[in-house]
Formats: sequence, structure tokens, C-alpha cells
Amino acid sequence: MDVPENITANLHLLWPEFLITGLAFVVLTVDFLLPRERKNVLAAVSIVGLVAIAVFSILLLGNEDDTPLYEGIFLVDRFSLVFKIIFLGLGVLIILASADFVKKYLHHPGEYYAIILFSILGMMLMAASAELLTAYISLELLSFSLYILVSMARDDPKSNEAGVKYILLGAFASALLLYGISLVYGALGTTTFADIGQAMGSGLDTSPNLMIGVVLIIAGLGFKVAAVPFHMWTPDIYEGAPLPVTAYLAVGSKAAAFALILRLFATAFMQSIEEWQLIIAALAAVTMTLGNVVALAQSNIKRLLAYSSIGQVGYLLVGVAALSAAASNAVILHLVGYGLANLAAFVAVIAFYNVTGKDKVSDFAGLADRNPFIAMALTVALFSLAGLPFFAGFITKFYLFVAAAEEDLLWLAGVAIVNSLISLYYYLNIIKQMYMHPAEDGSPVRVSLPTGGLLAILVVGTIAVGVYPAPLVDIIETATAVILPGV
Repeated sequence: MDVPENITANLHLLWPEFLITGLAFVVLTVDFLLPRERKNVLAAVSIVGLVAIAVFSILLLGNEDDTPLYEGIFLVDRFSLVFKIIFLGLGVLIILASADFVKKYLHHPGEYYAIILFSILGMMLMAASAELLTAYISLELLSFSLYILVSMARDDPKSNEAGVKYILLGAFASALLLYGISLVYGALGTTTFADIGQAMGSGLDTSPNLMIGVVLIIAGLGFKVAAVPFHMWTPDIYEGAPLPVTAYLAVGSKAAAFALILRLFATAFMQSIEEWQLIIAALAAVTMTLGNVVALAQSNIKRLLAYSSIGQVGYLLVGVAALSAAASNAVILHLVGYGLANLAAFVAVIAFYNVTGKDKVSDFAGLADRNPFIAMALTVALFSLAGLPFFAGFITKFYLFVAAAEEDLLWLAGVAIVNSLISLYYYLNIIKQMYMHPAEDGSPVRVSLPTGGLLAILVVGTIAVGVYPAPLVDIIETATAVILPGV
């Protein structure tokens, strides 16, 4: 059977996805051949491969404009390229953060690194998807990878319990999403973002089935980003998952989901913004408020960071509610700034846990004496998450709140500012433990050179984005111009 020429002509544009799939199988193959004492090589193989794919992607796709593949269900453009680089960079950081933890606590490093690579493939496909079923399949590739990663610590009952909970609730959310897609298709006869947007902007009466479908899609995606009231899985899964996986969940899954949300809402639902804007704004307000208020009562640092991440999702939804070019820029900028700061916080916690095996907030008492560098790095990360000046969180939240105010959502910006002040309390409580409370165990907390170097990079990145975000903003603006031209 002859393959249509228009399908094969641009097949080379999918090389980054092919390469990361191949890299995952290379890691699995090398894992079979290596003795147990040399398994740490797998982390190096994964990192080198990811860096090479990132460079190759920039060279291959850097000059590509909006190129549709397979009749428009998959788009190769500047928006997807920027997110591909973000995801590949995130993969490098997570694998670096995982190396010591995996060596000490997990028994199957090959499977662990390979599944991370498959999850990155799912993220890359999500950012480039321009059709609901393609986006759904990409999202499920990511979700199934995360289900496995959460339950990777097979000897830990909490990890096993977290994996089961995540699978069951994730299956329910996927059912909601798929049912919503079927209702949208039934109402409009298409699942392509551009065609949905055209149909919604044609002046036709909005059918109840269509709006129910849109609401179900919002609910399904709300689960994936842990927006209230779809957040119930987050604290238990974050606490039970291995620490590097918790960090990955907190940053990676949210970045991928918001990449999809931005393209979907900007392309498909922009014409009916009056129908859903208040829903998203209400979700944002409730999400940030519940996340920050409940975080005040947490004693386990993983649960505290889980509720903190729920609060951060609320801030990101502010940008979605205000959907404009400025708001989309702010969402992507906040994803980067939040990712750097949150990873810095988690790497500091991982470095502490690798030595002590403890993860209570009170266990961090006296850390400034036991390891001043880790305490300083964690302090910088927490100040950034709280949105204090000179750190990434301040400038990214500033962009978000200004964008909301410009779109007549001043009340929502006010709610976000109040929540930022609330979050400062529980972040300062951790800092107080590190600097003002004596340690029960005064032994030094030593950190390996790779972990220390990664922590330094994340701290410098957090400060650099806060002090001089202009180069990053310029790159982001070229990405959002693709999904919101002329807005």
C-alpha cells in the first residue's frame, strides 16, 4: 500500500520523539548488561542522551514555523519546541537529583530511568497535540509512567498504597476526560482544536451537551494538575512516592498539563471565553486558598510541599482565566520559575533524607549548623515559592497578577496576593526550624558532589530568573505568539 507523500515528507520533524524512545530502550538494554555495582552508569547515559536530544531538537526545529502533521493532529512549532526543551531539561535535573536516592533506596535503576524517559515522551507529545484524542493518548502515556514511578519503592508499603490510589483515581479522571471528549465530538463532529474553535466562533447556539463536555474536560485536566476539588489524591501520593518522584510529580506533570491546557483553551475554547472564564477563576481562587490554608497544618514536609504545589496551581489557573498573550507568557514563566524553586526545595530535602531518612518539618531543626549550604538553598527556594523580591517567584507572580488585572480580574489578583502572604507563614516555619531551633542530632549532613552541584545550579537559576528574566521572557513570547497571534 502506498503511503501518502504528505505524511512522509515531514516525518523527520518527529525525530526528537523517536530518539527519546530509542534512548529509553538503550537504557533498558544497558541495564541488562551491567552488573549491579555499575548501575550508576545508567544515570549518566540518560543525562547525556537527553542533552544530545535537546541540542538536536533546537538545531532541527529552531527555524520551523507552524508545521501540522497528520492532518493537523500534531503541530511542530515554536510553542511545542520551547516545552520540549523544558521537559528535556527537567529530565536531566530529575535524573541528577535521583542518582543518590536510587542507588540507596531503589532496586531497579534501569526501569526507573527508562520510565522517566517514556514519561518525557508523553509530555513532549502533549505539548505538540492539536487534537483531543491525540492529547488524551499522550496524557495517558505520561499518567501510566507516573503510576509506575509512584509505586517504584516496592519494599515501602506507603509507596505501594500511593500507587494503587493514584491508579484508581487517575482512571476515574481519565474516564471523565474521555466522556467529555465524546460529548464535544457529538456536538461538533470534530476533535481538532482549530475546528472546535472555528465551530464555537461561528455564532451557533451552544448546546448543553457541548458545555457539559467542556466542563468534563476541565474536570479531567483539573485532576491532572491537582486543582481543587480534584486534588484529593495529591497529599497521600506525594507522601508515599519516592522523594525524586514526588519532585517530578510536583513540577513535570503540571508543566505538561498546562502546556496542553494553554494550547487547548487558546485554540479551541478562546471564542467562548465568557462561558468558562468564571469557572476557571473560581477554581483558581478555591485552589490557591485551600492549598495554602491546609499547608499551615502539615508536619510532614512532603505533604506540606504537596499542598504548596496545589496553591501554585491556583496561581497558574489565574493566568488561564485571564487568557491573553500576556497571561500565557506569565503562565509559562511561572512554570519555569516555580519549577526551579520547587526542584531546589526537593533536592535539598532529598539530600537531607539520603543521610537521615527523616522527612518531618521538625527534623530540619538545626540544619543550618549541620549543613549551612543545604539550609541556604532551601531558604532561597522557599522565599521564591512565597514570592519574595529578588527571587523567581516574585517576578513570575508579578507577571501573573498584572495580566489578571489587565483582563478585569482584579479581585482574583487580590485573592492571589493574600494567599501569597498566607504561604509565607508555613515557609518561614521551616526556615525557623533550620536556623532557630537546636538539632537533636548534631552530626553533619554531607552531600555528594553531583547533588551539591545540582543544588547550586538550581539556586543560581532561581535568583537569575528573579533578577534578570528578560531573555527568558523573549523566548516565551515567541512561543505564545503561535497560539495567540495578534491577541
